[in-house]
Amino acid sequence: MTTQRQQRATEETWMFPPADGWTFDQVKHLELPFDWDLVDGVIVVRGQTKFWHNRVRDRIARALEDAAATPYEVVLEQCVMLDNQNVVKPDVIVFDPRKLDLFELECVPVDEVSLAVEVVSPGSRHDDRILKPALFAETKVPCYWRVELDRDKRLAVHEYWQHAETRTYIPAPMHPVHHDKLSTELPFPVEIDLAALLEF
Repeated sequence: MTTQRQQRATEETWMFPPADGWTFDQVKHLELPFDWDLVDGVIVVRGQTKFWHNRVRDRIARALEDAAATPYEVVLEQCVMLDNQNVVKPDVIVFDPRKLDLFELECVPVDEVSLAVEVVSPGSRHDDRILKPALFAETKVPCYWRVELDRDKRLAVHEYWQHAETRTYIPAPMHPVHHDKLSTELPFPVEIDLAALLEF
C-alpha cells in the first residue's frame, strides 16, 4: 500500500502538502505555471519580477563571473538544496563545483555555495530580507547580498557575512552597505559599478 510520504504531488494537489510536508523528490517533476521554492515542505510561489530586477540580476552575475577565481562558478536561479524539504532558487549563486557532476546536477548542495544574492522586488521583500537570509545563515552559506532599489532608483547592496558561532548573518564589517560601487574581498575580490547596472 502506498503511504502518504511516497505519493508524488500533482498539478491538482501541490497546494495540499501531507502533514509532514512535501520533499523535493515529491515535487521536482511538477510543471507549474510559475516559479516556486520549497520551504518547510510547502511550495511557495515566487512573484513576478520587473525588467530592472532581471537586468540587475544578470549584470551582477556577469560581473561575478568575470571576477571569479578558480574554482568558483556563477549561475542564475539554480535551485539550492538546503535539505530535502527546503529547496530555494536565489537570483545568483557562487559555488564550488569540484565535487559535483554538472551534467547530472539538479540542485546545488548548500555546502558548496559560497555566496547567495537576492535582488529584492515588491513581491519578495519579506523572503529576501528575513526568510532567505535566515535559511542561508543556518545552513552555513558564508556570504549573502541583498540588493535593493531605493526611491531615487539607486541601488544599495547589503553585504552580510556568516557569524560562525551564532550561525546568523552580521553586516560585513568594512562595508555593510554599498552605494555607487560595490567592493569586497569575499568570496573573492570583486568590484561592481552599481550605477552602471541600471543603465538601460
